[in-house]
Amino acid sequence: MKERIKITEVGPRDGLQNESKQVSTQDKLQFIELLIEAGLTNIEATSFVRADKIPQLADANELANKLNFQNKSISYCALTPNLKGYEAAIKTGFKEVAIFGAASESFTKKNINRTVEESLSGFKELTDQAIKDGIKVRGYISTVISCPYEGKISPEKVNSVVKRMQDLGVYEISLGETIGAAVSNEVEKLLQVLLKDNQASFFAGHFHDTYGMAIGNVAKSIDMGLRSFDASAGGLGGCPYAKGASGNLATEDLVYFLENSGFETGVNLDLLIQASLFMETNLDKPLLSKTYLAKKKILGL
Repeated sequence: MKERIKITEVGPRDGLQNESKQVSTQDKLQFIELLIEAGLTNIEATSFVRADKIPQLADANELANKLNFQNKSISYCALTPNLKGYEAAIKTGFKEVAIFGAASESFTKKNINRTVEESLSGFKELTDQAIKDGIKVRGYISTVISCPYEGKISPEKVNSVVKRMQDLGVYEISLGETIGAAVSNEVEKLLQVLLKDNQASFFAGHFHDTYGMAIGNVAKSIDMGLRSFDASAGGLGGCPYAKGASGNLATEDLVYFLENSGFETGVNLDLLIQASLFMETNLDKPLLSKTYLAKKKILGL
């Protein structure tokens, strides 16, 4: 039997959050339904943030009220920056939330005007409540290799943030290579430090593809034991605080790589292409995933 790799589809939240063209709630819902039809079972659907901060996700409540939380085979997650966001997410039916930290002081300061320690301390009230409510909490750590403001980040600094998130009670940490500049030997050096104290199953890889290095970094992560990765359909996404950072690793590229490397994903690539095509048409902008472009041509789309 082939070994299964967990894919967390972040397109509906991380992929769309910075798009200037507003996507309707109904189209977001259809996008999510197409992703589910393709076989994706872990979906980061939205974020409960202030509408003036991220207008694209201002409809979080409306979208959440349309999701089918009765389908237990699908795990929906929402990003929640604070207790207020958490309470809104839980009220609408989410059983999993995510918190977002960083290993870079400069990045955190630019992002939320707090230090790394202040940002992590601010999550304690949220995670304490989640534990009481029986809600799963996933942790994000961005800038785990490099920061757009202060350059290279030491693995030891990342490890200190990992330990703080562990103390908060997260079940998994997504390691965000935010600017997409890392190469595989840097990923190896990071994981060598992190895996001294933690099982590989505690981590997910979250790679951006600015320099085309994302799949190589996935391959290195797999070699070192990781079996969980984030990806965004069509390669949608980017980072507003990281100039030049392109989109997330495309789910199509990840699925193609994994399936042809002997792993199981449960994802139908042709149906995934249809989901990405839907959003490409909706946004009226070309998606640049190599696998998406190749398969679209083969399928005559």
